[in-house]
Amino acid sequence: MASTCTPHLVLCLVLVLSFINSSLQDYYTPDRQNMNVIDSCWRRRSNWAANRRALADCAIGYGNDAIGGKFGTIYVVTDPSDNPSNPKPGTLRYGVIQTKPLWVVFAKNMVIVLKNELMVNSFKTIDGRGVKVEIAYGPCITVQGVSHVIIHGISIHDCKPGKPGLVRDTVTHVGERHGSDGDAIAIFSSSHVWIDHCFLARSSDGLIDVIHASTAVTISNNYFSQHDKVMLLGHNDGFTDDKIMRVTIVFNRFGAGLIERMPRVRFGYAHVANNRYDEWKMYAIGGSANPTIFSEGNYFVAPQNSNAKQVTKREVNNGWKNWKWRSSRDVFLNGAYFVQSGWGSCSPIYSRAQSFPVAPGSMVPALTANAGPLPCIVGKSC
Repeated sequence: MASTCTPHLVLCLVLVLSFINSSLQDYYTPDRQNMNVIDSCWRRRSNWAANRRALADCAIGYGNDAIGGKFGTIYVVTDPSDNPSNPKPGTLRYGVIQTKPLWVVFAKNMVIVLKNELMVNSFKTIDGRGVKVEIAYGPCITVQGVSHVIIHGISIHDCKPGKPGLVRDTVTHVGERHGSDGDAIAIFSSSHVWIDHCFLARSSDGLIDVIHASTAVTISNNYFSQHDKVMLLGHNDGFTDDKIMRVTIVFNRFGAGLIERMPRVRFGYAHVANNRYDEWKMYAIGGSANPTIFSEGNYFVAPQNSNAKQVTKREVNNGWKNWKWRSSRDVFLNGAYFVQSGWGSCSPIYSRAQSFPVAPGSMVPALTANAGPLPCIVGKSC
């Protein structure tokens, strides 16, 4: 093969790239219900409700091995009420604080107004498929000092700050919390977390924070809307422990009314792939403290009647030209553009299980068409 290509190296490279692109087009074809690689893993199965825990085998990227409650029993939420310090059986809080693995589902449609932040224990899945579940109008979800958490198919919106008070985080421990910031989902000193097919909007602080040396996180198939500071990766410019952070952001739709931080990154590594950006009022992807960001196969639509055409923003004036920020196969519309920097490869180092094919940016509208909670019906493919 090498001897054949040597006289015509450029032609060979063109043919190879053409073959790869064609293969991706074949893989992601509208004839296959516009499903991306995560959804095609489970959505065609009419028996998904009888085998809910198979979802845990479908994550990709750095959060690939987040197993949640895969090896636990099913826990059914029947009661939308909340008691932060002494939760009742049948409530969401009672389920997520258990020490054993659990796959948490919901008996009916419900709006859960939490009285303080929901502390999720390790090896838990919150699965809203088949019903309409909202966590809203109060404090929302905290994932702190734990691992193997999956949050799927729920709406989390209009989150408020939590007040100081007693909050139970396990069946054996209740402690004094000093209050939460009002994030929709705060991931703090945690690992192996997967957030998939959720709707997130209008919260007091961020929609998703990944901070304090959290890592091995995948954020996929979510619909973000009507918010300022969307997603923060990294605590602050002095917290160097965040260098271990690895986050995959894939197949999400960043919808109307968003301003900035999709994401904003410090120190760690973010693979931002096959996401759709409908709007940003300041910038889409930003950061400080020398993070590495690989933007691959995204679909950027710059805002109308605005000078905010640049996708990127460095939160410093000088010293950023060595930071590795790359764009590959992205689509830029309405004057959008990405300012690249640094040199050398910044492609993600995935294991075989974590890796996935990234489609050309032109295919993103189809791949993200079903972002957010899905209207699943028991007995039918979702």
